[in-house]
Amino acid sequence: DLSFEIPAGQTLGLIGPNGVGKSTILKLISRIITPTSGNVHINGRIGSLLELGAGFHPDLTGRENIYLNGSILGLSRGAIDAQLEEIIAFSELGDFIDVPVKHYSSGMYVRLGFAVAVHMEPEILLVDEALAVGDAAFQSKCLDRIADLRREGVTIILVSHDLGSIQSLCDKAIWLEQGQIRAQGDPVDVVMAYVSHVAEKETAKSANRFRATNEAGRWGTGRIRITQVELIGPNGQPGEVFETGQPLEIRLHYHAPEAVAGPIFGLAVHHQNRAHLCGPNTQVGGLTIPQVQGEGVISYRVPHLNLLEGAYQISASAVNKTNTEVYDYHDRLYVLRVYRGTCQELYGMITLNGTWHLET
Repeated sequence: DLSFEIPAGQTLGLIGPNGVGKSTILKLISRIITPTSGNVHINGRIGSLLELGAGFHPDLTGRENIYLNGSILGLSRGAIDAQLEEIIAFSELGDFIDVPVKHYSSGMYVRLGFAVAVHMEPEILLVDEALAVGDAAFQSKCLDRIADLRREGVTIILVSHDLGSIQSLCDKAIWLEQGQIRAQGDPVDVVMAYVSHVAEKETAKSANRFRATNEAGRWGTGRIRITQVELIGPNGQPGEVFETGQPLEIRLHYHAPEAVAGPIFGLAVHHQNRAHLCGPNTQVGGLTIPQVQGEGVISYRVPHLNLLEGAYQISASAVNKTNTEVYDYHDRLYVLRVYRGTCQELYGMITLNGTWHLET
């Protein structure tokens, strides 16, 4: 049970976990489904990119489906003809435009669907996370086109888990939780509130997981045991979700039943695709530890997190000073989730934080 109004020309972002009704709202607006109660009032021609393949006939070619979609939107054949070459060029499908779409990959569906949606003179554009299927270059191209439509005064409703895009593209954001509006207003404020909420839930859910046990992915002699790993954010609280550019502190809690001389503590960061990004340790970092015994904490502090949006896995280790005995090794047991926030970089896994200069 929720109500909201979108003024003409506004770009609205809908965020929230899966299953809270974001896609259902777009289907109601696009008249794919009807409300069981209440009303949806729409003033304007709608272009939509919802479920993959929605609005396409599988036995028709891409070109034929362009005409089909245009006619559904009420455009004349002449109006569609005027946009045809631009739609085909934007989709980058080449000769595949004359192949039945049932042979298309999911990425090709997205290319054609988005090209049709944004070139059929929509007054209202609905986009539901479909861009996540396309490659990075095409995603960037689509986001640029959405920005153009926004400047042209098209009303846009964007459902996305890319919180950076919500912040940069939208005039207003609504956070949905369990079918209700949890927060709405300035996109930066709403996104930060949502991220904080997710971090609190993840921290509570993973409290036991972050305390190491004899699970798979852990080995060592046990002379030093890493008992807990904490990811600390700028608020001084543990969490799993961080923003590019924020400070991050990783704390390794350890226990050494007996005195151990000269240990080395280390970390490794892997992208979710298993690429090994870095492996700092106390020896390389210039911290000499003469001896440890009993309980203690080793901290690694990052002033500005330069990881781009994505999921990362962290390993933690304690070894002897010659790296010939592993006291304790936790192989990718900890999760770090990063969203890009105000960072505009889309490609790769890290940002170099450099600056551009023109010399003439």
